[in-house]
Amino acid sequence: MIPSLLCGLAVLPAPAAPGPSAVLWQDAPAAEYISGFPLGNGRIGAMVLGPPNAVRVALNHQALWRGRTRGRTNPATAQSLAPIRALFFEGQIAEASRRANAELGTRPETGVDPYQPVGDLRVEIAGSGSFTGFRRELDLATGVVTTAWRAGGHAHRSEVLVSRADGVLVLRLSTSDPAGISGRLILSRIADPDCKLTPRAAAGSIVLAGAFPEGIAFEAACRAWGDRAGSCVAEADAASATAAIRIVGARHVVAALAISVTPGVGADAERPAEEILSRAARRCGGDFGKFRTRHVAAHRRLFDRVRLRLGGPDRAALPTPRRLAEARAGASDPALAALYLQYGRYLLMASSAPGGLPANLQGLWNEDIKPPWDADFHHDVNLQMNYWPAEVTNLPECAEPLFDHVERLARNGAAAARDLYGCGGTYIPLVSDRWALCNKTQGGWSEWTGAAAWLARHFWTRWEYSGDRAFLRERAYPLLKQVGDFYQDYLVADPRPASPWRGRLVPVPSQSPENRFVGGIDPVSLCVGATMDLELIHEVFTHLIAGSEVLGMDADLRARWRGILERIPPLQIGRHGQLQEWLEDYEEVEPGHRHFSHLYALYPGDQVTVEETPALAAAARASIERRLAHNGGPSGWSRAWLVCLFARLRDGDAAAEHLRHLMGDFATASMLDLHPPRVFQIDGNFGGAAGIAEMLLQSHGGVVRLLPALPDAWPSGEVSGLRARGGLEVGVAWSGGRAQRATLRSARGGPCRVRPPAGQRVVSASAGRRAVRLSPPGPLGEVALVCPVGAAVTLRLE
Repeated sequence: MIPSLLCGLAVLPAPAAPGPSAVLWQDAPAAEYISGFPLGNGRIGAMVLGPPNAVRVALNHQALWRGRTRGRTNPATAQSLAPIRALFFEGQIAEASRRANAELGTRPETGVDPYQPVGDLRVEIAGSGSFTGFRRELDLATGVVTTAWRAGGHAHRSEVLVSRADGVLVLRLSTSDPAGISGRLILSRIADPDCKLTPRAAAGSIVLAGAFPEGIAFEAACRAWGDRAGSCVAEADAASATAAIRIVGARHVVAALAISVTPGVGADAERPAEEILSRAARRCGGDFGKFRTRHVAAHRRLFDRVRLRLGGPDRAALPTPRRLAEARAGASDPALAALYLQYGRYLLMASSAPGGLPANLQGLWNEDIKPPWDADFHHDVNLQMNYWPAEVTNLPECAEPLFDHVERLARNGAAAARDLYGCGGTYIPLVSDRWALCNKTQGGWSEWTGAAAWLARHFWTRWEYSGDRAFLRERAYPLLKQVGDFYQDYLVADPRPASPWRGRLVPVPSQSPENRFVGGIDPVSLCVGATMDLELIHEVFTHLIAGSEVLGMDADLRARWRGILERIPPLQIGRHGQLQEWLEDYEEVEPGHRHFSHLYALYPGDQVTVEETPALAAAARASIERRLAHNGGPSGWSRAWLVCLFARLRDGDAAAEHLRHLMGDFATASMLDLHPPRVFQIDGNFGGAAGIAEMLLQSHGGVVRLLPALPDAWPSGEVSGLRARGGLEVGVAWSGGRAQRATLRSARGGPCRVRPPAGQRVVSASAGRRAVRLSPPGPLGEVALVCPVGAAVTLRLE
């Protein structure tokens, strides 16, 4: 017997009461995978769903990808670039585009490898087919899924977590029924002719091992403890390729499960699952309380950094699916937006941890052997959007896997740049997988050179937020130089005598992902100088100049970089008053297209701002309105981008309206993001969280903006723990739509500039009892002050 299992047998404690912004819950079992509740520790993922008598815990490991094409290489095609460019400059857009797609190294047959499920841990409980009082909740603050129900006149309960401290999934089943629990814990996997499964069983433990022909292997190992002797019996069935633990008459059962993949990722991945499981068992035995305490402490060290309260009616007593449905119908529920922010943070914590891989298109959660888009890493918005909330919502360590992956890509991209284009530097393709190869594999889509530049923004953003000079010197600046070296070779002077851009440096071929214009080709149109490419090039060289000045390096190169900035064409305003998507004012085939690529300079970039470039900001707004007039924003991630764009335009009401659509129209019953027709794609969750943060705090351009896009629907509230560029942590409290106070805490100390909400002013600042001097208010009420290191500075506003 295990004494800790016997505590509280007679009366089972009720699940935690739902907090205003920390709990999702359902009063009916989730029948479909994408309506389950996700758990994860950045390495192991689990989705909990199903009825009480047949719970399914679907299992994933971040490193389990197929490896069929991991040896693929690029052909040498650089010799084709010059004649293709000549065709573009001659105006033969369609022919030039066809040749570019055919002759510049795209090889669809090599593909990317798909992300794979490990299998399922199924919990079959006898005699509980009829049940009442069902409630399943996911507590975001603890990372625990709890299910409670009644059957046969008795209370039953299950709890599941994926331990951030011990690296294992832990499950506890308990009942008030004196007869105890009878049933089975079963390890199995979806039928897959490519995967050889081998089940094993020993005293109290089971293992399901899998192997693919190309040498990728995995193991799931599970051990169970019951409170009665002989209540857990291990079994293996080679014929059905399953392993099970039979439970007989236990009042409490605790099971721990570990997963390993070979070849793995990170320091711990190479250990066999059974070894990982044994280490966890030595620490905690079968004591769920110890597992839970250790996990929750590690989880809350990240989760508790940000708190958000939005006033309004308290609807937390309603099941989450009903809240979503009522939001769709127009009900006021500001706390649902707070929950969405925290859910995005939770999902990032759960799917991305230092030493591992970045969150893929489905984060960490996939049940299919052929998932949509292979659950890969898409670089033309999706992977980047996954990490938009990392810095501002105070989870910077969750971005480490992105940096590691991009650096692996950049190393492989040096050969790709040379072979495909005859360029120095690095080239990163449209998509990648865990092998981080830089191959063009997407027929008709791959002819885009902007991925490396967009990914490099995240490195620069880390520097802006952290002020870590070592990171800038050792990681951000070297990557930017690689990208800059590529563009220095790739840009070409426009030779057309009649062109207004004659002599200007333009990228050719160029693309605005993933859009088309009349006269271009399907599925993506190529051209001379797509706007997004020009914005990315502008950003890369702007950051290179700034980085070299901070580091005191490469002074001799700055004149060349400034010359490139002077010679690329400026952004253009088109005949509809819109920010042009291409250098030419082409007519769009699909005016309501899902991508907002040409608005990159507004968000996540900052080349276009309301204050500094009002005409371009107005043109960006016209572009958005034109998209929306033609049913734009047709997916979750697209709506999330709209939230961010309207926040940058200081239109809080429009941002809130698109957030309502994001939550109401593009979310499952468990608030996971959807791409039409009904495909789980996690980027919308992350983009929506970033958008909410952007409504409350902005800090680009060296100015901390308080409540820059506060909607009328959020008249009162309080947020703390958001991060601003310059090493600041910021909190704001407001009432009646007006900020009352703000708190700044600087990790580095030093000067900062703060802009109050429109129509307000900062009247005082203090650090404890000591007054902090404010400069006289500047334009828009902006003040400057010096923050002491580590101390909280409180601003009073009126």
